[in-house]
Amino acid sequence: MTDEAMSPLRRRMIEDMTIRKLAPKTQQGYIRTIRDFAAFLGRSPDTASFEDVRRFQLHLAASGAHIPVLNHTVAALRFFFKVTLRRSDIIEHTTFLHEPRKLPVVLSAEEVARLPMPRRGSSTRQR
Repeated sequence: MTDEAMSPLRRRMIEDMTIRKLAPKTQQGYIRTIRDFAAFLGRSPDTASFEDVRRFQLHLAASGAHIPVLNHTVAALRFFFKVTLRRSDIIEHTTFLHEPRKLPVVLSAEEVARLPMPRRGSSTRQR
């Protein structure tokens, strides 16, 4: 997008991200998220209410978005409302989701004993 075609709101958000030294890919992701939010709303995102943010999150969850995508969306929305718009009231009820950790599979002593053991002195390399 050229500077002439860029909205003042987008320019402000990019400047805010630059001041805070957000990585370029993070900036691109946040801009994309706010663009998608605006498309969902059908109007400028700075006119959004808490209920609009909630409906957007419900929309993403219903469309099958995974936890990392939902958390990225929360981070982008929080940045946009808290830093760029200085509207903390909207984001105080948005929360990050915690993905349950998967425990590794641990073999029992009997299962370990059944594993084939390599022969001593033999090489597995082919010559």
